Amino acid sequence: MDYNFTEDQLGLKEMTRDFANKVLIPQAAEADRKGEFMADAFAEAAKMGITCLDLPEEWGGAGVDLLTTALVREELSRGDAGFSSAVGACGLGFKPINFAGTEAQKKAYADVVTGGGLLALGLTEPEAGSDVANNKTTAVKKGDKYILNGRKCFITNAPIADIITVFAITDKSAGAKGFSMFMVPKGTPGLSTGKHEDKMGIRTSMTSDVIMEDCEIPVENIIGQEGDGFKIVMQTLDKGRVCCGASALGIAQAAFENAMRYSQERIQKGKPICKHQIMQAKLADMGIRLEAARQLVWRASMAFDANAKDTSKLASMCKCFAGDMAVYVTCEALQVFGGYGYSREYPMEKLYRDAKITQIFEGTNEIQRTIIAGNLIKEYQI
Repeated sequence: MDYNFTEDQLGLKEMTRDFANKVLIPQAAEADRKGEFMADAFAEAAKMGITCLDLPEEWGGAGVDLLTTALVREELSRGDAGFSSAVGACGLGFKPINFAGTEAQKKAYADVVTGGGLLALGLTEPEAGSDVANNKTTAVKKGDKYILNGRKCFITNAPIADIITVFAITDKSAGAKGFSMFMVPKGTPGLSTGKHEDKMGIRTSMTSDVIMEDCEIPVENIIGQEGDGFKIVMQTLDKGRVCCGASALGIAQAAFENAMRYSQERIQKGKPICKHQIMQAKLADMGIRLEAARQLVWRASMAFDANAKDTSKLASMCKCFAGDMAVYVTCEALQVFGGYGYSREYPMEKLYRDAKITQIFEGTNEIQRTIIAGNLIKEYQI
């Protein structure tokens, strides 16, 4: 199928791959061991304009469509999934503003992004992961301020974010219509972060709790109107799931490339192991799943860009399928390396660890299947 990629899209993809090869991959293993954010690399990426691809051109951003964003996120994740996750969190933090923010709010976010800063989305809570509607954080209006109280968990970029976009209850009696979104800048009194999460994978992204204790923000910091929060966050998550699928592609692509290279270098019984039929079956199955997932991610991206009606279903499909694919491909690629794949001397064990999160964040794959089934039942209603 011809996707008719433009020269700009292909150029941005190639530029990002070159950045991943020269900047991310050489330092990713050491940063992973230490659990460190690659700040210098992020500063370089910010100068390239790829740290918040949603930011419109009039505010100094790239303002690209979702398909282009998916191409970039795949290449970043091929370099390092943790770094890509930090970039993705900037996009998640900005999307609510892009959907419903004022011009002044957009400028505030743009100043952060173009200045090399980071954003975060404060959504998940200890009792509200997949069940977004179970959020407990409150925002009470008092005069010209909102007072926020609550605790978010597993928030990417939280310890280093300049602005956190927070989801909170403004009307407990209104159900899904009782949630609102707020922008909370770093340094706001009452805002703090918890301990750094010592994660299994994507260890180069910084993750922690966000704590709000009588955290005061001006009323101008509400995004949209009171009650718009649930609608805004659902729109945000749908697009975020496509990007998560693209990230899964990048992790799996890196594993596949390493496995292909090793299978041609490793000699067993007088010939490269890629010449053995059982190994060819592994390589073929990895290639099939990788290509199928890529087509689904691109299909979902194009549906969003065309304002199609089935975007929510496609977003869940591509996130779920690509996440499962990434875990499968990294596992099989590690197996190609045998005992060496289990050693930190090679990148396979890191890629395997990084892949697992793609089945969990942005809504677990179990939840994605529930969303997909609900959409299919409506489509095929008898």
